[in-house]
Order: sequence, then structure tokens, then C-alpha cells
Amino acid sequence: MIRSQETVVVAMSGGVDSSVAAYLLREAGYRVIGITLKTWTKELCDTTPKGQTCCSTRDIEDARSVAAHLGIPFYVIEVSEKFQSEVMDYFVRGYSEGLTPNPCVVCNRQIKTGILLERARALGAQWLATGHYASVEWSAERGRHLIRQAMDPNKDQSYVLFQLTQEQLSQMILPLGDKPKGKVRELAREAGLPVAEKPESMELCFIPDGDTQKFLKAKSPQSFIAGDIVDRTGRVLGTHQGIGAYTVGQRKGLGIAHATPLYVLGLDKLSNRVIVGEEEELTTVSCSVEELHWMGISGLDAPLEGEVKVRYRSQKLPARFTPAGSKVHVEFKDPLAGGVSPGQAAVFYDGDIVLGGGWISSS
Repeated sequence: MIRSQETVVVAMSGGVDSSVAAYLLREAGYRVIGITLKTWTKELCDTTPKGQTCCSTRDIEDARSVAAHLGIPFYVIEVSEKFQSEVMDYFVRGYSEGLTPNPCVVCNRQIKTGILLERARALGAQWLATGHYASVEWSAERGRHLIRQAMDPNKDQSYVLFQLTQEQLSQMILPLGDKPKGKVRELAREAGLPVAEKPESMELCFIPDGDTQKFLKAKSPQSFIAGDIVDRTGRVLGTHQGIGAYTVGQRKGLGIAHATPLYVLGLDKLSNRVIVGEEEELTTVSCSVEELHWMGISGLDAPLEGEVKVRYRSQKLPARFTPAGSKVHVEFKDPLAGGVSPGQAAVFYDGDIVLGGGWISSS
């Protein structure tokens, strides 16, 4: 519910979405304060192509120009050391352990929401807003704050918000959840925002050129020690470049001549082996999920039917969730072609409501 005459801090990345969020809240009568988090060191910013990362110098200046256009206070907070230790190091460590990490989920919990809520309270603000495509609401029926999927399914970002706490959600506003991307761009033009035509960034903010292997080689050379590529029987088929160069489901870059296309089925860190097989061998009927966080319910003490997303851009899949000690066993209603990647988030849904989620540990 929009409540005017209150103060809201808006996380401003310099992009269209967060800029429109700030504009809409100002128009609704809030006292708006814009804050941009500087997550990169000067060394990294100096080597980054302009405009390709949400944390570059240009993006900070874009956010500043939007704030000036809207006539709102604007601050930049230096968080590069925390971002390095809690997001970038997590990403590098995941690949070195044969996992496929999801840094955006961790960043939303630890950096964007965590730090900004602290600063919002210090500034006397009652609310924190972001440009995420999702909605937050209070459910009297469930007695909980909920995250709902965005109206625009192509932009929905509820998946990356599943770890937010009830306390965090109680202080959050997500103004774009009921708007399609085209409408947001239209609003930016109508408001004369200087970023109205700015293209979206499609890469990780700390790998703006999209070359993940180059980044990982520089940060974790020990993850690029050559080893054997084997099939499920252990038969050696070739040599890999290091397990940091591969993810489950990968087809390209194996360098193996074979009668049929081969895919990465698994990564064995202990023996430094990449396990491959044919496409049908990737098909998965279930997976285990650990490090659970519940949002739409307080917990799971009995089997539950619902839907699950196992990748950010994947469709929701009908599934059954069964508690198994500190984990949840997920059974897919239909076998899942392409498999799942350990280290990725699995997010559970009841319709458009996020129930919770965790991290895939095995399939």
C-alpha cells in the first residue's frame, strides 16, 4: 500500500528500472532518497568497458543525473570490500568446488537489501525500494509478508529474492511488480529521465565482457588444472582444462570427437574429473535442496505439492516437496531434460507466491 509523506530510500543502479521506481515513489508523495552502492574497486572500474556494468563509474554518474533530474538527495556508499568477500569470492569459490553459483541471490540478501536497510534506518527512512520486477505484500491469511511474481513473466525477478527475511520484507516496496517492461520504458520517457534509452545489462556486473573463464582463471588458477574427461563408467575420453571451465549441462567446449553430442553430467573435484554423457543421461527426476529459507510459509513438516524453478530463466515446474532432515527432496512431476546444476538456487512456489527455497546439492 502506498503511504505518502514517508521517507523511502531507493537503490539506484543507474538503469531504467530503479530510476523509474524512484520517479513513481516521488510522484506518489514519498520523500525519496537515492543511494547507489559502489561495489567495485577503482582498479576494476578502470579496466571495465564503459556502460557494461551496473557498478561502473558511468552508472554511478547516470544514477546521480537521474536524482538531480528528480530533485532528490543522492548518496554513494562504498561497499567494494564487502562485495568482494561476500559475492565475488563466493562466486569464485563455487566454481572451484565444481558448483554453479548464483551471485545475484547472495548480493540481494547481503549487499543490496542488507546494507541499504541499515543506511535507510540511519537516514530516518521507513522504507527501502528497489527496481526488481516482483511484488511484496502482507498476507493476513498466512500471517506473513510475501513475495509474488511480477505481472510480466519475461521480467519476473522473484527467484533472486527468495532469501529475504520477514523483517526485510516488512520495510520494502517494489513499485514495478505490476508493470510490464515496455510500460516502465514508456514512463521513463514521459518523465524525461536521462537514462530512458539506456540498454539493459545482460551480464554479471563484475564480468561485464561475459568472459567468465578469463575472470576465474585470474582469480582461481588452481581451478584450471587439466584432468581427465570420463564417461559414467570411468572410461577416459579426453582431457579437460580444469573444472572451473565447466558447468553441468554444458555441451560446447569439450573438445571430444564422438558419434553423438556429449554433455557435462557432473564435476568431481576430488579426482579432478569432468564426467560426460549423452543428452538423455542429463534427465533428472529429483534433486536435494539444502540451506533452506522459508518465506511464504514458516517451514515444511509434511509433503507439499507446488512448483519449482531451478534456474533464474527457467519455467516453473510442477513438483512435490518432501522434508528430509535439514534438506528438502524435490520430485519433478515430469522428468526434467537438461538436469539441474548443484550450487544453483531452487525456489518453491504456490501459484505466484514464493514459498521459499534453497541451494541444489545433488540430483
